Amino acid sequence: MDQICDDLEAEHAALDAVVANLSEDQWSAPTPAEGWDVKDTIVHLIQADMAASLAASDAEAFQQAKADIASGKGLDLFGSAAGKTGVEVLQWWRDERTKMLAAFRARGAKDRIPWFGPDMSTLSFATARLMETWSHGRDVADTVGAPWPSTDRIRHVAHIGVTTRGWSYVNRGIEFPGGDVRVELTAPSGEVWTWGPEDAPDRLTGSAEEFCLVATQRRHPADTSLVAEGNLAAEWLSIAQAFAGPPTLPESRIGLR
Repeated sequence: MDQICDDLEAEHAALDAVVANLSEDQWSAPTPAEGWDVKDTIVHLIQADMAASLAASDAEAFQQAKADIASGKGLDLFGSAAGKTGVEVLQWWRDERTKMLAAFRARGAKDRIPWFGPDMSTLSFATARLMETWSHGRDVADTVGAPWPSTDRIRHVAHIGVTTRGWSYVNRGIEFPGGDVRVELTAPSGEVWTWGPEDAPDRLTGSAEEFCLVATQRRHPADTSLVAEGNLAAEWLSIAQAFAGPPTLPESRIGLR
């Protein structure tokens, strides 16, 4: 828990560095996520962080909030950006993410925490928050032209991307074919991360960052150098999705550059 919370805190700091000195116009700039500007993106993270804090610290209160939202009575339960400047949103995010990390650090790694989907362990929950912070952080950095350095913290994102292979099929109403896919991804540090049997005939290899961008629906597979060998690997790469929600695979940019 200490390691994942430290990595999540570092991911927060990386995005904070991108937005800390934005002008109000930049806070209103549209991101690659259709319909969301920079402020919307940070508010989305805040609302999820607030819900996570509540779920981790008071399961009963979270379940009530969940029921209220489902009934339409609690749509603003976790706040909104209405009337807030970018600077105010930034401070709001700093406050809420600090509370969330404290709630995570107070729990055991295997403790179960309720959520809008299936319950998760604290470890998995913190990992999911890192994935979302990283992927939305990339959106914001791309929008404002800020650097978004790769770090080995994306191993958490890559792991979710690999372990949600079955979900990628379920989410599209496609029968999961089963079988093994060997995954070998090169980390930003140069280390090679692996999943699956060494002798699996189907293989997926390449950049860990590119795989994470595909799995979080930030890049089309055709716009990466990832190599899929075998039908299982190729089909999975074409639909890979590491998060809940409807498929949002971006169009390929090949030919548009």
